[in-house]
Formats: sequence, structure tokens, C-alpha cells
Amino acid sequence: MLPVDLPGTVRDALLAPLVDHHCHGVRRDELSRAGFELLISPSGAPAPPGTTHFDTPLGAAIRRWCAPVLDLEPHTSAAVYLSRRAELGADEANRRLLRAAGVMAILVDTGLESAELLSAAEMGRHSGAAIDEIVRIEQIEQDVAEMAQAAVDYLDSLAEELAARAARSVGMTTVIAYRCGLGFDPSRPTRGAAIAAANQRLSDPKARLTDPILLRHLLWAAVDVARERGLPVQFHTGLGGDPDVDLHRADPARMTGFIRALQPIGVPVVLLHCYPFHRQAAYLAAAYPHVYADVGLALTHTAAGSARVMDELLELTPFHKLLYSSDCHGVAETCLLGALTFRRALAGALKWRIEAGEWSAADAARIAHMIGSGSARRIYRL
Repeated sequence: MLPVDLPGTVRDALLAPLVDHHCHGVRRDELSRAGFELLISPSGAPAPPGTTHFDTPLGAAIRRWCAPVLDLEPHTSAAVYLSRRAELGADEANRRLLRAAGVMAILVDTGLESAELLSAAEMGRHSGAAIDEIVRIEQIEQDVAEMAQAAVDYLDSLAEELAARAARSVGMTTVIAYRCGLGFDPSRPTRGAAIAAANQRLSDPKARLTDPILLRHLLWAAVDVARERGLPVQFHTGLGGDPDVDLHRADPARMTGFIRALQPIGVPVVLLHCYPFHRQAAYLAAAYPHVYADVGLALTHTAAGSARVMDELLELTPFHKLLYSSDCHGVAETCLLGALTFRRALAGALKWRIEAGEWSAADAARIAHMIGSGSARRIYRL
């Protein structure tokens, strides 16, 4: 899996258990081929007639790296792979794939919870990893909106519920990038503006929140809670695995004004995914002391090309500002491949720097440890 000529200390650091600081549940039920293919494509749609989503970097990686975990030869056909998966059953396949990732702690974004997905506790039992929760603030808002009777009640309940949910979590996360974009006004809305927007919101509380005033109010209310409890706030940026995302609006550089506004407060900002804006994220992490970055599911979906993405991320990002996440969702293969592609991509970046004399083996091992687990344990106080 890793280059054979890596120094032993570096190899050990790369193979050490990881902290996956952002993932979701995986499906508990048996999947048809069509259902499985929908979950391995960010399009959320079937492949064109006569084609397959297995003919993607991720699909090829599943056949290469996940097949042996299910007792198959590498590069087995998609049909044989899915037949063996069905033969083992979803429970056993999930257990094997999650445990093969070599993860010691998983921070689960519970904003996508459903009966079809393993719960955070079940993810822990299947993977053998310690589990903590990351709360999604838009999901909390949805719950509050559907219960509130009046705008003032809505605002008060929102603050109370954010605080209550944060007390049981190690961090908060937001998908504001996918609701109104990251070029939002960084200022805190006035209470009057928030009440007016809330009145409109409560006229259709089951709708997806897209109002920029209420999204900003929600974000600042979450920041208040995060500051009080010493929690980081994750921002989904860039590639998000959702076809309705306007990608250009998810560039983290667009939220520079908000990042500046948070600097005196000291709330850590964690930029998730970032690709193809990972160089912008690298700059933000270098320029602002409270900003951190990862590339999450980008490594899984670029697969064999992930080494280039990792190398570009390391061009400027302070090493103690980088984190690992799989952004696993839907199928357990994405948890395993997230860890595997991360280790392989980082190994390649470390190897050439050692060979070029830029870093010592001790430096490389220390950096691998920081990115793989050390920084997440520090930021999330695990």
C-alpha cells in the first residue's frame, strides 16, 4: 500500500490509527447495483445508458482496494464485487470495510441521519472506533422552525437548542456554502432583521432554509455557542458530493471577511473538502491563526490522482493546520478508501521531500502524525 523504501518511522506514522474528523453514516440495508452506483457518484443520478459509475476514479479504486477486504482478487469486475458484497450481507461488509480503514476516532456529522443509515453509535460498533458528534446547525434550525409558533419564540428556541446540542458534541458544522454561498455579508444581522426574516420563515417551516439573513443569524448564534464552549466550527466548502451546489459560490476565499471577523473571537474555523479550491484554503490556513483545512472526500473521488491534490495542499498550509477526514457517506467503501488514499497521497508527498533533502525522516514522521490524528485531537479536545 505504501512505498517500500519509506523510512520505518515514517511508515509507522502513516499506518498509525487516524482520527476521521468528519464523516456520516453508511447504509444498513442491502443495496442493488443501481442503488450502490447512486451512492458512489456525486451526481446523485444514474450513469448514462450503456455506462456505469464504476468507470470513475472512485469506482476503479473500489474494485482495486476494497475487493481484497471482501476476499476477492484486486480489479475484480463490478458484478462480482457486488455479488460478493450481497453474499456477505450489509452488516458484515460494513464491519469489514470500516475496520480496515484503521481509524481510532470518528466524528460523525449527524445532520444527515435517517433510518437507512447507521447511527453514530452503530458506526462506532462496526468500526471499533471511538465516536463523537458534530452537530449540523441547519438541521437544528429545521427542527426549531417546525416547532416554533412565533418569530421571537423561534429566535429564543434556536439559541437554546444550539447550546443544548453543542453540550453533547465536540464541534459544529454548517452547509451555508450550499444554501446561499460563502460570499455572504459577514456582519451579524440586527434582531429586527432576524425577526422579520423569521416571520417569513415560519410561513413555510418545512422548506429548506436559504434566506441569507436567517442563515447569517444562525451562523452567528452558533459562533456564540462555539466561543462559550471552546468548539470549532466546520464549513463545508468546494466539492460536496451534492449536484445542486453552485461550485463557484463554495470557494472558501469568498468568506475571508467572515474569517477576519472571527479572528478576535478565536473560534477555530475548519474548512472541509475545499477541492478544487484547496490552494485558497491553504492560503487562508497560512494567513489566519484560527483557520484549518482538509480535502476530505476529494482524495477518495480523485483516487489515483489524490497525490497531486495532497502535494498542492502541502505547498503552503502549515502542517499543524491540516486534518484528515474521509467524509464517508452512504457506503462503507468511502471510509476505507478515504483512509487509504490519504495515507498513499501523504506517503508520496513525504517520500519525495525526504529524498530531496527538504525534510528529515523525523520531520516527515512528526508531520504525518500531526495530520493523521494529532491536530484533530488538539482542536476538538479529544
